[in-house]
Amino acid sequence: MQTPTLGQLATENGAQVVGDPDLSVAGLAPLDQAGPGDLSFLSNPLYLAQAVASGAGAIIVSPADLERIRAEGHADGRNWLVARNPYVCFARVAQRFDRANADTRTGIDPRASVAADAIVPASCFIGPNVVIEAGARLGERVRIVGNSFVGMNAEIGDDTLIYANVSVYHRCIVGKRNILHSGAVIGADGFGFAPDIGAAGVAYVKIPQTGRAVLGDDVEVGANTAIDRGAMSDTVIEEGCKLDNQVQIAHNVRVGAHTVIAGCAAIAGSTRVGRFCVIGGSANFAGHLTIADRTTISGGTSITKSISKPGGHFTSVFPFLPHGEWERNAAIVRGLAKLRERVIQLERRLRGQAPDPAPTQDQEKSS
Repeated sequence: MQTPTLGQLATENGAQVVGDPDLSVAGLAPLDQAGPGDLSFLSNPLYLAQAVASGAGAIIVSPADLERIRAEGHADGRNWLVARNPYVCFARVAQRFDRANADTRTGIDPRASVAADAIVPASCFIGPNVVIEAGARLGERVRIVGNSFVGMNAEIGDDTLIYANVSVYHRCIVGKRNILHSGAVIGADGFGFAPDIGAAGVAYVKIPQTGRAVLGDDVEVGANTAIDRGAMSDTVIEEGCKLDNQVQIAHNVRVGAHTVIAGCAAIAGSTRVGRFCVIGGSANFAGHLTIADRTTISGGTSITKSISKPGGHFTSVFPFLPHGEWERNAAIVRGLAKLRERVIQLERRLRGQAPDPAPTQDQEKSS
């Protein structure tokens, strides 16, 4: 790839050059490691001093941050790529450099097993030990690195990248430009069992999971993430969603477009998550809920009821404390029910009402 100039990068990304537009940009680097041929970026004003001291040939900045640097007298003689959103500009420039180093191999490795009626265009790359079963259909330029499985009648969209050890079960659909990281499982059976209660105890009868898992375009699925197939209807991940590592999406869940879900989050069956939501790591959702668009859920939060108002931010995790202080607060929480009852009785007395009779020992045990 010919080394781009700062002016070319500005034109491609709707940015403005302050300095030398003919500066050659050899690569990207952090502020504290960048050299004269590197482009770096400033997206947080906390690193303003680091940007001023950086040896980068050019730095992506916002108009407001460039004005701050100018006010301190440090802008002259430097090269700046001024963008409305420096972080997004950096991401797009990084994609440009990443494409230059992309794997351009095509063809089917002789160690792969591809069914005779599977559709695999010549522009695809199928690595060693990949299994593609009957009726599967791959789009153009799909890359399956190795040791992965594509089940019967599954569909993989154009320009999708599947890393090693990924399983896409039968009839599931993966959209265009998806990235599936190692260990991801698309379309395993949902956790569906009917309890059969008998004299000897409970036996669990498996409910066949006959739906699919369907991923829209531009979805990224992290390592060891599981997206279960639906029981009868489909589990759906809409376009633009980004799922981190070790996320669990249960059967019949629908995740709205451009929602991001951080690592170890879990969404129980038949929950509907809106569009443009942000879900923190280890957050968990009960089943059959509806979550409004643009909802933010803090990490570790348990959501047990539906959220109907868009744009809310919800947190249920108690902040960490030194252990002794945590124990004292936990003891207070355990006593809240008794404290609540005492407050109710006091309110009754203040209103001139007779207090409720104190509960008997048997009543306390049953409650």
